[in-house]
Amino acid sequence: MGFPKDFMWGGATAANQCEGGILEGGRGAANVDVCPAGEDRNAVITGHLKMLEMDDVHSYPAAEAIDLYHHFKEDIRLFGEMGFRVYRLSIAWTRIFPKGDEEEPNEEGLGFYEEIFKECQKYQIQPLVTISHFDCPIWLIQKYGGWRSRGLIDFYLHLCEVLFTRFREYVTYWLTFNEINMILHAPFMGAGIYFEEGDNEEQIKYQAAHHELIASALATRMAHEINPENKIGCMFAAGSAYPYTCKPEDVWEALLTDQENYFFVDVQARGYYPSYAVKRLRKKGIFPLIEDGDAEILKKYPVDFISFSYYNSRCIAAPGGGQDEAEGNLFKSAKNPYLKFSEWGWPIDPLGLRITLNHVYDRYQKPLFIVENGLGAADVPDENGYVEDDYRVEYLDAHIRAMMAAVEEDGVELIGYTSWAPVDLISAGTGEMKKRYGFIYVDKQDDGSGTLARTKKKSFYWYQRVIATNGEYLKEDKNNEEF
Repeated sequence: MGFPKDFMWGGATAANQCEGGILEGGRGAANVDVCPAGEDRNAVITGHLKMLEMDDVHSYPAAEAIDLYHHFKEDIRLFGEMGFRVYRLSIAWTRIFPKGDEEEPNEEGLGFYEEIFKECQKYQIQPLVTISHFDCPIWLIQKYGGWRSRGLIDFYLHLCEVLFTRFREYVTYWLTFNEINMILHAPFMGAGIYFEEGDNEEQIKYQAAHHELIASALATRMAHEINPENKIGCMFAAGSAYPYTCKPEDVWEALLTDQENYFFVDVQARGYYPSYAVKRLRKKGIFPLIEDGDAEILKKYPVDFISFSYYNSRCIAAPGGGQDEAEGNLFKSAKNPYLKFSEWGWPIDPLGLRITLNHVYDRYQKPLFIVENGLGAADVPDENGYVEDDYRVEYLDAHIRAMMAAVEEDGVELIGYTSWAPVDLISAGTGEMKKRYGFIYVDKQDDGSGTLARTKKKSFYWYQRVIATNGEYLKEDKNNEEF
């Protein structure tokens, strides 16, 4: 019983939310760099406000972020102190290929990530690398239209070839695309797509997704050819959809929501477009153009494991129900009256994680990996600079217990858990620093002020004990526990 001895505990970050240094090391400009803070951010990330360069009007959180570019040794040392067995990070595409379509990679960028991997090795931390965590070079957006163009497949595969070859001795766990289903909700941030007047937006999004699905399958083939030890995973934003009531119309809408959420993973894990998607996309006239040989590629090269983010479940009502709305990782849904909510209005549903784990495992029967789960909160340090984040401990304790039950009682095959995020970083959805997730506090504020100093929160020591005991600590009587 319990987690396997080799269970991979750790934390997850994304280059565009923590790295900074966007003008250093030969790096080029990317879509994630020009997503501003403030009221225009949502219009940009959804592709409805064209922004392909920085101006003097907006602030751009990714420019410095938390400056992991210069602090990675300190941060990885702290991850090692917590006992991490795995660190999920992403590659900034434009740090390797500044424009995206060069023949030769940027050696300085490759050297930067090699230093990160060497630092991980020092603390016996295994990297889990996301190849594309929403990064798309601005040049490829200007010249080709981002992932709406099939031409990006070759550029992406060139990036993969360089990464798989150069980092063969450091990395064997890879994710092809982060939260691939986000392309439907944030197409500029997810795939470098902005829309012009008259565009068929839904058709463009599904066509771009098809290109990413082909790229993912071909990357899986390449990874296995270059190193048979490589394990390739897909990644999606998960969270089971509950019907708002037992009214059949609500149940039906919840089923449709789940199918939309699982659609891309159905393709990546099973190797073909599910019949429900084919029927509905054809009926709407938005079925993507599929070239000869595409079906065979998808069929022959499914992923090895399924990874996902889980922040909340969703509550779905039939149209016209008039229910209050709730937020949640760029997804809106009806407000579940049985749940508590975070400061940002996200439902808090630990049991929902167990339900989601069962749904995903029942559907695919492949190993699972939870690669994002955490609580965003406005942490306030005390006079000594210490954050008593008991609310975060409570949130994570409940979710890991639910995860443990799915493994011990339900038989779900789970290989790891990386919390989002081990260190405070900027929010993808809002661009804020105020919305903090980390076990490590970073002294930086929304206005850009701060020293960038790192400080351990109370949750740091709690997670350290969870890892050290492989989760068994959660079964002990912890009343009045001091860390």
